[in-house]
Amino acid sequence: MQLHQPVRKYVWLMALVLLVLSRPGQSLAGPGAKHDFTQWENEISAFERMDGTNPPPKGGVLFIGSSTIRFWKSLPQDFPGRNVINRGFGGSELEDSTHFADRIIFPYEPSMVFIRAGGNDLWAGKTPARVFADFKDFVAKVRTRLPRTVIVYIAWNPSVARWKEVDQEKEMNRLIEGYVRQAPGLKYVDAWSIPLDSAGKPRPELFRADGLHFNAVGYQELIRRVRPFLPAPVAK
Repeated sequence: MQLHQPVRKYVWLMALVLLVLSRPGQSLAGPGAKHDFTQWENEISAFERMDGTNPPPKGGVLFIGSSTIRFWKSLPQDFPGRNVINRGFGGSELEDSTHFADRIIFPYEPSMVFIRAGGNDLWAGKTPARVFADFKDFVAKVRTRLPRTVIVYIAWNPSVARWKEVDQEKEMNRLIEGYVRQAPGLKYVDAWSIPLDSAGKPRPELFRADGLHFNAVGYQELIRRVRPFLPAPVAK
């Protein structure tokens, strides 16, 4: 049976859709699609309004990245005396932090930047190599204005909800750690083993009901990993 031209186009399009969706970790947008930075405009603008009325002191410790940082509401209390600034925006990818550096990094002139991002990148279909490249771009961007600022990467950890991404997450960490270990002014917080039990599987009791984000118990474990990297508290 010969198909009419519109029907052939429809069949071809549906075949392409099925092919893309059948590839793990891929979406119709794909890792090569133009990234939409405008989706974060409301959150970034909210940070700027906060800074306008209550500007953080210069030289503090900035935490930036995705949901682990955004949900870390107790950061100032967990690390008192360090002038901690939380600028996490949930769902963000590494390149988002790079893109908004002019607005939520450089104005604070932080002495240290802790970044936790990369998992959403993998979930969106990026390869570990692409995330690694984005991390190097982040470092290069920060270095253009803050050459003495210490950059600390908080490693990704496996989770219940995204266990199928575990191999990619591990490779992403490996690439970033290898780079950080040989570069001056960079540090690496090994958070990989935080949620793992003796069998190497994530412990549900450390996560929220979504199986993805740490609960209060999980954050206590993360705090213990991060604390040794912070400067001594500032005496009042």
